[in-house]
Amino acid sequence: MSANATRANAMPAGGFPTSKVLWSVVGWLVVFVFFFPVLWMWLEALKTEPQAASSPPTVFFVPTLLEFQEVMSGDFPPFFINSAIASVGSTLLVLVLGLPAAYALAIRPVKRTQDVLFFFISTRFLPFAASLVPLYLLARDLHLLDNIIALTLIYTTINLPLGVWLLRSFLLEIPHDLFEAAQVDGASFLTELVRIVVPLIAPGIAATSLICLIFSWNEFFYAVNFTSSVAATAPVFLVGFISGRGLFYAKLAAAATLASLPVLLAGWIAQKQLIRGLTMGAVK
Repeated sequence: MSANATRANAMPAGGFPTSKVLWSVVGWLVVFVFFFPVLWMWLEALKTEPQAASSPPTVFFVPTLLEFQEVMSGDFPPFFINSAIASVGSTLLVLVLGLPAAYALAIRPVKRTQDVLFFFISTRFLPFAASLVPLYLLARDLHLLDNIIALTLIYTTINLPLGVWLLRSFLLEIPHDLFEAAQVDGASFLTELVRIVVPLIAPGIAATSLICLIFSWNEFFYAVNFTSSVAATAPVFLVGFISGRGLFYAKLAAAATLASLPVLLAGWIAQKQLIRGLTMGAVK
């Protein structure tokens, strides 16, 4: 009788446990806290400049796309295109260079494999500021300053260690018997990559690509130091709204919204592949 009473107290009239309802509320509150800055940015982008700069903030307003039109009619498109070229180009290079390297480290390891892995990941420990001067002098001597090719190569070197590390972890989940059977049938290295590796770790490749794409798209430090106008990217463009004349909140919000759309869309389209890729090997 007492057990039934305890169970009845824990279950509200709707039939859901009280603790589950509370955890759901807490979870939605956490989501709202993290999502609120993005929501506020979107709302600011739909205001006029006086409304966005008003204090206290304007809560009720008539939405307008005027700031989006001004941003798109200005200099934003070339910066956007530069970001797309550098991000997509570096991501493709990471996959082209990282997949064979990850294959060698995971499927055909040698005596110094662990040392190579440590070297790859240790390059991520180097502060960006420490490599700025050598890379800047090298780009200057090669006449690659303010050049989208230099930025693409820099982003590739930044993301390649992480890409190799992630791809190797995915490759370790493939049974070695598949590779042995393919080698018995006379399959070449390229055949193994195309017919075995790529289909089996496609979610992992998608997850690695999206992570590298996000890192490249959001990178600011090298972009602001290696470019001036021709090869400048979207993050550099956004800083231009902060000037001595003040901060243009509405235009900045509109430009930031446009700059964030590709990454948001890519994440939304590849969300299933991303979740599958990041959870590969989590369950044996």
